[in-house]
Amino acid sequence: MITEKTGFSTNGYLIALIILPILVVLAIYLFASDAGKFFSALLAIVNILGFTGFFMVQPNQGKVMTLFGSYVGTVKENGLRWTIPFFVRRTISLRIRNFESAKIKVNDNQGNPIEIATIVVWSVSDTAEAVFEVDDYESYVTIQSESALRIMASSFPYDPSDDAEAEVALRSHPGEIGERLKHEVQERLGKAGITVQEARISHLAYAPEIASAMLQRQQASAIIAARTKIVDGAVGMVEMALNRLKNDGVVDLDEERKAQMVTNLLVVLCSDKHTQPIVNAGSLC
Repeated sequence: MITEKTGFSTNGYLIALIILPILVVLAIYLFASDAGKFFSALLAIVNILGFTGFFMVQPNQGKVMTLFGSYVGTVKENGLRWTIPFFVRRTISLRIRNFESAKIKVNDNQGNPIEIATIVVWSVSDTAEAVFEVDDYESYVTIQSESALRIMASSFPYDPSDDAEAEVALRSHPGEIGERLKHEVQERLGKAGITVQEARISHLAYAPEIASAMLQRQQASAIIAARTKIVDGAVGMVEMALNRLKNDGVVDLDEERKAQMVTNLLVVLCSDKHTQPIVNAGSLC
């Protein structure tokens, strides 16, 4: 495996403003003398080649250099640089990038078809691996991210089951799912010198063929949960009312009257419509 190392380069301004002008002046001086024309021509060739050794490195960029097919190093120092003219230089961006996958259809671990997409935030951390370990590292990021998304989505249910609220699911645990997805993507992209900064789900839905049925199921679950909470509250309020009436001595109810009162209060408290009161003007005896 080829790993990144620092390539040879020096300050380009020093070469451009001091070294090359001195060589130009020396070449002119030797050309003026009869005995130095050969060395003058040689210095002229060196100057011409020297100018081809200049290159610019922008912030958050790297120059991967090769010599006759061999990797000789990477230059990350910003500004005007100079290196051996025979080095072939390739620019690699080190900036953070975003990749958003297409919506793909996959089955969750319960066999339900779902549509899912992801956003992966990544950057190149090892320029040598990115260039030499894979053929096209940008295409590699795209394909491997979608592959990791498929595997991750098939490992979890879309929704947690009714009897396991703590179960990790795609919809209910976005934080845990994002960390798992990041780990899956990083495991694949690490060999290409890529560091995953963040991975998260950007789209999640049931496939169209089952979306309507699953929506009804979610609505039913929500209604049941709401009704359960209402009944719990109503029972507590009825119990409190009976205890207050007994402790304050407001009225002494027999078991039959208590049962009737409990029924009426539960109807009033648990009904989803407004109740119509009926005033009983008769005696409780």
